[in-house]
Amino acid sequence: MAMSEEEIPDTAQHYLVCGTEDCKKNCQFYCNPCHRELCEQCRDKHQTNPDTENHEVVPYKQRRPKLPEVKCKLHSTRNVEILCKECNIPLCPKCIFLEEHSGHKFDDLEESYAEKVKLCRNKITKIKEYFLLTSTELKTEIKGDKTRIEETMNDIRKSINAEAESLKDLVDKVTSDKLTQANTIEDSLKKSLESQETIFDDYIAYIDQLMKDFHSYLSSSNFEVLFSEDFENLKIQSIPETTQPVLPVYTAGQFCKDDVTKLLGSINCPNTKPDTRKIKSIETVSTQLKPTGNEIRRDREKSDVKKTLSMSSSVSKVREYTVTGVDSVHHISLGKSGRRWASDIRGNLVQTDLQGNQLQKIQTNVGYGYHTVTQDWDLIYTDRKNKVINRITQDNTVTEFIKTGDWEPISIHFSHINGDILVGMRKDGKAKVTRYNKTGEEIQNIQRDNKGQDLYGDPHYITENINGDVCTSDYDKHAVVVVNKSGQHRFSYTGQGSWFCPYGICTDLLGHILICDSYTEINTVHLLDQDGQFLSFLLPKKVNSTSVCVDNENNLHVGDLDTNTVKVYKYLQ
Repeated sequence: MAMSEEEIPDTAQHYLVCGTEDCKKNCQFYCNPCHRELCEQCRDKHQTNPDTENHEVVPYKQRRPKLPEVKCKLHSTRNVEILCKECNIPLCPKCIFLEEHSGHKFDDLEESYAEKVKLCRNKITKIKEYFLLTSTELKTEIKGDKTRIEETMNDIRKSINAEAESLKDLVDKVTSDKLTQANTIEDSLKKSLESQETIFDDYIAYIDQLMKDFHSYLSSSNFEVLFSEDFENLKIQSIPETTQPVLPVYTAGQFCKDDVTKLLGSINCPNTKPDTRKIKSIETVSTQLKPTGNEIRRDREKSDVKKTLSMSSSVSKVREYTVTGVDSVHHISLGKSGRRWASDIRGNLVQTDLQGNQLQKIQTNVGYGYHTVTQDWDLIYTDRKNKVINRITQDNTVTEFIKTGDWEPISIHFSHINGDILVGMRKDGKAKVTRYNKTGEEIQNIQRDNKGQDLYGDPHYITENINGDVCTSDYDKHAVVVVNKSGQHRFSYTGQGSWFCPYGICTDLLGHILICDSYTEINTVHLLDQDGQFLSFLLPKKVNSTSVCVDNENNLHVGDLDTNTVKVYKYLQ
């Protein structure tokens, strides 16, 4: 049986399955009236069935929670289904006729329960995304301060030793005293910071427990707690305030044999009030897109830029924005002057400006990595139904560019290395990647490895690396398949868990391969080097990622699986 979202821990090796009998596919959708999990195929059947065609079917994470079956305390054969608005008490249908509820107003308990569950989930999200994250960042800052203390004190000790060496035997005793003084100051400063670390250890333990408590409130056994006065009055303690250390300053002395003590430099701790550590407000955690006028970089491999880039020690979110006209962001292509093309699983393909205003919308019949922008800023996209590739020019003229014969084009990528066009295709259970030149002439087919085995099953996202490798997200193979520019199989990456579901894929100027892992317990972005070696999970787990691209500022854009939101991260420096 499928587990609910709340029941799946971060380390779980389980995924949601369809609730239809004998169907073992991934659950992506939810029928609110039936309270049933559905895969994509079963959703389509559900919505075409005359008995259920009018049912509300939503993405799984937008589902309305099912009311737990809780027996009435007064009528043990009845389940509570009604909420008395005056008493704020769950009731069964017989209870509404009791004298103590005479004249009271009642609500549907399922709707009220859904609001309480939503409140709990919002609290959990706030704890994870603000209180826990901010506290962890402050603790990291404290550790950085400890390192700075060590570096400063090391410099001071070097200065003391340099003067002591010049004064030789005359300064031995004074040098020993000064070093002892330096060690004492360092110990004192470190003890102060260790005390701050202890404060945040206790606070993080507190909010971890608080988050567990909120999770427990979602259990039917704690059902009544959601309507208790204690729950309504429950508050989250503020993040503790701590101070930054004031580092000592070493003042060099003057050489004199008569007064060695006065001549050696001294260590002084400035009589300055420590600055209170800045705690970012919860309102600034999510920032809106700030429009820029920069155009997408045409040359993705400028050597001067590449030499200055390296992996940042931490990944930071710099902004987020919404794409109007789509339900989710399954694929992103960045166009001229920062304009964006984005598509969702329903085949909506829209172009927006920097402010998110919709400039153009096209209804297509595919929904994955099926569009890309050329070096001339034209958009090309696949038409799976008609088996053609279309081009949209700068004056918004749509023309038929390439016919793919009997093959169904799924994914597409424009090469910034040589202007070739890479297309992932399917036909009669077979799949391949075809390369076209910029005029639309077929020049290469990649289908099997050197042992004659099929390389692809469903190449639904495709990109190219700086070394010419063709990198493909394959849904059927549950792998990222990488071949060199000659079509020879180099490696296949199958994830880091029991289940890998690759979606959006892109590369950057350093040759990294970035892959969205969707519909799994991990649900994040995998970072590989160009030889397929796993480097890290670039973002926290369960970020609902489904599409990725890197812009001309080397920022990572991550499209959301369930909404029309795109989050932008800085991971290179």
